[in-house]
Amino acid sequence: MRIILFILTNLAVMVVAGLVLSLLGVNGYMTSNGLNFTSLLIFCGVFGFTGSIISLLLSKFMAKRGSGAVVIEQPRNHKEVWLINTVQELSQKAGIKMPEVAIFPAHDANAFATGWNRNAALVAVSSGMLDRFTPDEIKAVLGHEIGHVANGDMITLSLIQGVVNTFVMFFARIAAYAVDQFLRKNDNEGSVGWGYYIATFVFEIIFGILASMIVMWFSRFREFRADEAGARLAGKSAMIAALARLQQEHEESHMPDSMLAFGIRRGKVPTMGELFSSHPPIEDRIKALQAL
Repeated sequence: MRIILFILTNLAVMVVAGLVLSLLGVNGYMTSNGLNFTSLLIFCGVFGFTGSIISLLLSKFMAKRGSGAVVIEQPRNHKEVWLINTVQELSQKAGIKMPEVAIFPAHDANAFATGWNRNAALVAVSSGMLDRFTPDEIKAVLGHEIGHVANGDMITLSLIQGVVNTFVMFFARIAAYAVDQFLRKNDNEGSVGWGYYIATFVFEIIFGILASMIVMWFSRFREFRADEAGARLAGKSAMIAALARLQQEHEESHMPDSMLAFGIRRGKVPTMGELFSSHPPIEDRIKALQAL
């Protein structure tokens, strides 16, 4: 199972914030009669969305650090000049501001886009893709990534993750309270012991991993939309050719695992199944484009 950098950052913020607040006694949802579900839902909503917003704001910085991407400030050769000009052309056609353009060191062919809004984005391609792909194929891949930006996929992902966080925290605390009360045999009912805090931490991890299936479903759905955007911006045949070229490359990805779901190609199929896969099979994506 691959958990993308966004989800890892979000989950860490959510769990740590919730645990610290609980240990500090910030439990306004706890009454002498037990849990106040309305207050609990508000509490979880505030801190659930905090995690996703922080992850969104840090996404570009973390992507650069995680992939080793180097932003092109001044083009040093004809490849970098072409890359800058092509991204500028595609971003203008998509109606967004020129994103930062970067190259990250990796033999495998991949690319990714991220950023906290469509007019402050980052688009990066691997050095391997620049070396082996044709200009039309690279342009199609760039169109795919700019499609992610223009479609506002990162913002939508953050909203979905915020909702998921809210319910993960909500049900984790309900489950932890039930476990704590059971272990204490309902003595001093309404208060909680250390078992509550430990169980909360454990349930947030378990529910967070299970809830990531929802986020991964959206990630798979957004790939089809981004492929369509790439076809509109760079040509349907070029987008199909780029995906077919990616399918032909069988080497395992050298992009960090935490970055794979940002990219145009995925690594190996997750051992826990397609429910935790960030990308649909390339053959399905090609069929979808052919059916347009």
